[in-house]
Amino acid sequence: MSNTIYDSRRDFDGQARLVLIASLAAVVGALSTVTAYVLLHAIHFFTNLFFFQKFSTAFMSPAGQALGAWVIGIPVLGGLLIGLIARYGTEQIRGHGIPEAIEAILFKKSMMSPKVAVLKPLASAIAIGSGGPFGAEGPIIMTGGAVGSLLAQHFHLSAGERKTLLVAGAVAGMTAVFGTPVAALLLAVELLLFELRPRSLAPVAIACVIAGFLRPLLIDSGPLFPLHTAVLPPSALLSCLIAGLLCGAMAWLLSTSLYKVEDLFHRLPVHWMWWPAIGGLAVGIGGYVQPRALGVGYDVIADLLNNHLAAGALLALLAVKAVIWLLALGSGTSGGVLAPLLMLGAGLGALLGPYLPGNEPAIWPLVFMAATLGGMMRAPIMAVAFAFELTYDVNALLPVMAASAVAYAFTVMFMHRSILTEKIARRGYHIYREYGIDPLERHSVAEVMSTQPVGIDADTPLAEALSSHFGSTQRHRAFPVTRDGALVGMLDRATLEQGMASDAGMTVGQLFGANMPVVALADETCRTLATRLAVHALERLPVVSDAHSLRLTGIVSRSDLVKPALGLDAEEQQRQTVRRVWPLTAR
Repeated sequence: MSNTIYDSRRDFDGQARLVLIASLAAVVGALSTVTAYVLLHAIHFFTNLFFFQKFSTAFMSPAGQALGAWVIGIPVLGGLLIGLIARYGTEQIRGHGIPEAIEAILFKKSMMSPKVAVLKPLASAIAIGSGGPFGAEGPIIMTGGAVGSLLAQHFHLSAGERKTLLVAGAVAGMTAVFGTPVAALLLAVELLLFELRPRSLAPVAIACVIAGFLRPLLIDSGPLFPLHTAVLPPSALLSCLIAGLLCGAMAWLLSTSLYKVEDLFHRLPVHWMWWPAIGGLAVGIGGYVQPRALGVGYDVIADLLNNHLAAGALLALLAVKAVIWLLALGSGTSGGVLAPLLMLGAGLGALLGPYLPGNEPAIWPLVFMAATLGGMMRAPIMAVAFAFELTYDVNALLPVMAASAVAYAFTVMFMHRSILTEKIARRGYHIYREYGIDPLERHSVAEVMSTQPVGIDADTPLAEALSSHFGSTQRHRAFPVTRDGALVGMLDRATLEQGMASDAGMTVGQLFGANMPVVALADETCRTLATRLAVHALERLPVVSDAHSLRLTGIVSRSDLVKPALGLDAEEQQRQTVRRVWPLTAR
């Protein structure tokens, strides 16, 4: 095979529009940061309004309220408002936020409505501000994604480019809320993009960078939960394994319980508009029993990571938090899953840390927190980066990685779908999250084409072409027609018969005008070829040396595209012993 073919090939596809999309992503990153700022202050506003009856955007924890039993009605009121917004605004505000973003990316061509951009943060601020035990990350991912999608819809962009800007807005919002640009980028890679290409990775990274630099100007700087722990001894590896298994099991339990609760709400004989209020009643009762279970709970997470809570109080708080979170989220209200998972995981680590070998109880809340996140969301790399950026604790990286990997493996083995994809599956869509390099991407047309095509000279009379190539011994559906080695077109039976009906004395070459025939180039990927065959509904394509000379060099058909799959079968299915390490018999 000629080296010229390989010299012209690239590691990545040409990215002529990369600068444009990256520039738009930078704008989206800035807009999402502002959106995150607005959302956080809206949460503070509604918290002050509902629990302290004052107009303020200063941070106040719902646990500091002095309403007594009246606190039970606050989440109910919030649920009523959310139900009204969902019914008379848009139903898309219901849910976690991340599943809705994934659904828009994969099944709605990355198109979101302006209603989502406005009503999702409003509903989420009301839900969390009225005591809902949720995080702000799901809503900001949905809202930031809507910002990116809306901006993309104002330009002449493809669905793939819209997806890039949607994801850029989503993860930029997450960066602004948590100050975790690397984890946000990994969230995009592991959950949202469904590809690893420069056309999406570079713009999304730029959006995260812009949000990271702007965050200190609007929100805060530094790690959200600064922490420093000691280096663990090798004996702690067993504890990491135990932590991973327990977190994986908790992820299974929480995800299963959530959707059982959701099923119970679907059996209620009332309209779904009232469900958030019913879930709010559970939140209110739980908040009356354990006030610190209300709201986002970042202060509780900080106390857990620093072991500031006694075991008895911690157990009661976590039990209430888990119950009200499951009931509220199952009711279809608006709220995120990250912050509750962080609290529940850290709480489990705080309870079990003193009993795990490793002589460093302080590290286990962080390890359990990250492992719960990685297992529940099936994003272990993101969980590791997230734990580090939240705390800046370098010593925790290795145990966090170990436990997150084990939790991830556990949930992959024992859960068909994650807490995110299960919601999408219940809407009739299946998502296959295991993906690698397409074999059609790895191979070029030159590797699969036939280099000795059977062609027809352009000066051949129609009758002669009919008898010689389209008779009882016809081997192919269409044949390349050439003049002096240059391609004129592809001749099939239908075109030939139409020509004979018009003028039987014509030559084959006279059937084709001056239009450029559909061709393939030897250095194109088989994926590009497959797309072209599908778009033009063709069985075969002529391969030419270049688009100018149109010199015919080969022919490629749909059946040739099976060849790359043979190599994949050999890699994945065929097991063999390549070399014996130890000789079994003496010579």
